[in-house]
Amino acid sequence: MALFPLSVRRQRRLSRGLQLVIAGALVVGVARRNLSVVVNAAMALAVTFLPALLERDTDISLGAGVTLWVTLAVSLHSLGMLGLYTAIPWWDSLTHTLSASVVAGVGYATVRAIDEHTRVVYFPPPFLSVFVLVVTLAFGVFWEVLEFSVRGVTDLLGLQAVLVQYSLEDTLTDLVFDAVGAALVALFGTHRLSATVDSLVGRLEQRRGR
Repeated sequence: MALFPLSVRRQRRLSRGLQLVIAGALVVGVARRNLSVVVNAAMALAVTFLPALLERDTDISLGAGVTLWVTLAVSLHSLGMLGLYTAIPWWDSLTHTLSASVVAGVGYATVRAIDEHTRVVYFPPPFLSVFVLVVTLAFGVFWEVLEFSVRGVTDLLGLQAVLVQYSLEDTLTDLVFDAVGAALVALFGTHRLSATVDSLVGRLEQRRGR
């Protein structure tokens, strides 16, 4: 089943359009001399090319849907850095949910591929759901610690903050929506990742056959 109910051509067009949105955010950041916008937009734009690089260098077919999924997540974050995080109260929760779903999808696809590839390990479905949640929350905690650390360093050096952490309440809310993103993947997204899992299994089989 396709990740999105759209044709491959339309998904690719949407991905390119979102890349232009991120590039636009980068230009605005440069024009405003806003370091946080520039850094986040540049990193987001780089992330959008990762699926294509993985397909080229590892022969893993991620598909247009995964590329669109990743690009949508980072584009929303780039727009948030332009002021939407403060202008729209729920924007931060939306971006955390979507970004967490990407992390959950990567974790699920990887473990599922290992499970199908070898008989040495076996991951029952309930374990996979718990694993997806734990991995996503662990990454969420790592990100919050990174935000806190970067903010501390930039404040110490008198530089403009690249990552923003508002409060402990905001951090806890972020983690709640990280869990929501993981739950959405566990409940509704696993069957949509079957093509990606099959591609990963095929790649593992090729490596074993060498």
